[in-house]
Amino acid sequence: MTGTAKTVPQNPPDNVLIIGGGTAGWMAAILLAHAWRQHGTRITLMESAAIGTIGVGEGSTPRMRVFFERLGIPESEWMPACNATYKCGIRFPGWSTRQGYRSYYHPFFTLDDNPFIQPFFHNADLRRRKSVAVDAHPDSFFVSQHLAQGRRAPVAGRGNYSTDYAYHFDAGLIGEFLKRKSLAMGVRHIEDTVNQVEPTGTGDIAAVHTERHGRMAADLFVDCTGFAGLLIGRTLEVPFHSYRDHLFNDSAVALPTPTELNVGLPSETLSTALRHGWAWKIPLTNRFGNGYVYSSDYCSPEEAERELREHTGQHDPAVEARHLKMRIGRREDCWAGNCLAVGLSQGFIEPLEATALMLVQETLEQFITAHGQGEAARAAFNRRIGQTFDGVRDYVFMHYKLNTRTDTPYWIDNRENGPCSDVVEALLATWDSRGGDILAALNERSEQLVYSHTSWICILAGMGRFPRNTRKAGHKHQPSDARAVARTCQGMVPLLPDHRAVIDAMLTEAA
Repeated sequence: MTGTAKTVPQNPPDNVLIIGGGTAGWMAAILLAHAWRQHGTRITLMESAAIGTIGVGEGSTPRMRVFFERLGIPESEWMPACNATYKCGIRFPGWSTRQGYRSYYHPFFTLDDNPFIQPFFHNADLRRRKSVAVDAHPDSFFVSQHLAQGRRAPVAGRGNYSTDYAYHFDAGLIGEFLKRKSLAMGVRHIEDTVNQVEPTGTGDIAAVHTERHGRMAADLFVDCTGFAGLLIGRTLEVPFHSYRDHLFNDSAVALPTPTELNVGLPSETLSTALRHGWAWKIPLTNRFGNGYVYSSDYCSPEEAERELREHTGQHDPAVEARHLKMRIGRREDCWAGNCLAVGLSQGFIEPLEATALMLVQETLEQFITAHGQGEAARAAFNRRIGQTFDGVRDYVFMHYKLNTRTDTPYWIDNRENGPCSDVVEALLATWDSRGGDILAALNERSEQLVYSHTSWICILAGMGRFPRNTRKAGHKHQPSDARAVARTCQGMVPLLPDHRAVIDAMLTEAA
């Protein structure tokens, strides 16, 4: 990802009006207040009690650690308040039908993983380019996968090993937590509904007209109005670039299930392939969050709910399922005139890699850096954020492109769909070529990538994208000993603490 926001911006606005709440709105409020309050900037967040929020995004990427560290909020404060748990990575069962590759784990990495990455790359190259029958499955080579299997917390233990990690949390509670923190930092909160937006006619917004507070002007408007895009779309008419041709899913259904008593607390997200999409399972301190992300072109809401209930075993009719529609894609520019779009108004990529809040955070941090720096900085910002959205799209798309399922037209159509970008086309062609240097291909396109080289090789290898006919390794091949690497990784697991014990201690301390 790109750099972080400057602590002392130039020319901050005097008056900021954020339209819409939810997690995106309150993330905007607290980050802008943190950056600009010492300059006297007045920040107001207005939300309508009549308009609900989506509120089911319950996972993050490791970037959220930076978010809380920048604000000086310790995990011991916010995690118990949001029923949060630790996340070592994401497991993907059922996407591939290849023997030995029916599940793979996308780990988070640190420099401490370097001794394991090189053996993994070496074996993947032998299997891909030489058709040598060696273990090239990423699950053998990364400590965080073994931590997740052992239901461990990815925090400091008795050893020197450290790994990156993310979080699971209750989306509604984290919005409320950030609201309380924002108000304590001087953000003004009002409940009202916008009934008219007043443009200037020169590409800016002059004011919004509300039901209770009348006309409200500002120097900067932040559009957090969700998929409606009231300011950025309906008023400023910034074009929307749909990803629908390559990311088919446009719907989701969500419901909770009880926690598993007397067993360890999982420290991973499960993303299990079903008939017409995939199901998430996210462990919180008080429940599991579950959902089914699917395409309405292949499956009705009723069918999706039935399949999710069957998958989770949640057949209690008193437990209501929430049905959601998604608009997949992004605005051509998220900063137009004096309006910044953040969250769903800006764009959305389905939650397969839990990137929604990462994109909100990245947008705000880069905006704070670029604000007041002139039109060239604005253009560079819009280009960079658009490229980040496209880079996430490319990686998410690859999950579908690499699937080997044949049970429904949904999976077949996803696999046969053409590449969504030149980047994906080039990486697939290089990987599939015996002479292709995948690391060189990744290096050549590094500016267009959001995910690390290791993540790209993990998904290609983890889904079993290898020649089917293999031969025994000869002396000249010198494969890495995957079993020895796995034993080393497994030997490090007891050095890190039990996940449930860490969370329970945190909850007890916060009580």
